[in-house]
Amino acid sequence: MPKFIIERELPGAGDLTPDQLQSVSQTSCGVLRELGPQIQWVQSFVTADKIYCVYIAPNEDMIREHASLGGFPANCVSQVRAVIDPTTAEI
Repeated sequence: MPKFIIERELPGAGDLTPDQLQSVSQTSCGVLRELGPQIQWVQSFVTADKIYCVYIAPNEDMIREHASLGGFPANCVSQVRAVIDPTTAEI
């Protein structure tokens, strides 16, 4: 199943309180339950003005549907083509 990185432009994201982050997470999980098991949220990274999310889904359309139903921005959706880490350098 393809993996996607979603860039969500959200000014002030880094200033969201734990309660606000919990609320956003609950909204996302509610939409995921509606869409079914073929889309999964892996994790998200919050920066000053953006949230970067990792999702597993059959296609970009489903990622965008999740964003639309949840009221989330999805400014850039990119399919992961490969994963590398320090062990990639080993022979």
